[in-house]
Amino acid sequence: MRSSLFIVCVTCLYLTQIQISMADLVDDTCKQTPNVDLCVSTLHADPRSATADVAGLAIIVVDTIKAKATATVAEINTLLGSNPDPRTKNGLDGCLMIYSNEILNTDIPSAMEGLQKGNPKSAEEGMNNAANEANTCEGAFAGASPITSFNYSLTDLSNIASAIIKLLF
Repeated sequence: MRSSLFIVCVTCLYLTQIQISMADLVDDTCKQTPNVDLCVSTLHADPRSATADVAGLAIIVVDTIKAKATATVAEINTLLGSNPDPRTKNGLDGCLMIYSNEILNTDIPSAMEGLQKGNPKSAEEGMNNAANEANTCEGAFAGASPITSFNYSLTDLSNIASAIIKLLF
């Protein structure tokens, strides 16, 4: 009975140490990014971060970027359906092309492939391109953009992913 209790206690202690070391990896990794708080909250929101290495953390952020880009496309389509003024429509049409053709169909797949195949340079380039394209979208509006928060979120997350990927060089 005592030996069983001892084994259970040792196992619990070991598992706690693993959890602490993985939390340390998230914190240590995020400290090397341009937005520590967003990095930490993004990674802690995904249960895969508990067992991920640095490449796995980068994949989690890229997956989050894919979800944000998909949500941005949905928002653009909603806004286009509300018959915006012609200048806003032109900006939204351009952003729809950027998000659909470039970010979702080129940049994110390129980053994922680079991470999965051990080519961090290609992955970093994909994330840098995504950030630049979100900024291009933001600049497509004469005045206020109706999707500023989406563009800034994607830019911030792409910069975080790029910084994490650089740690793999």
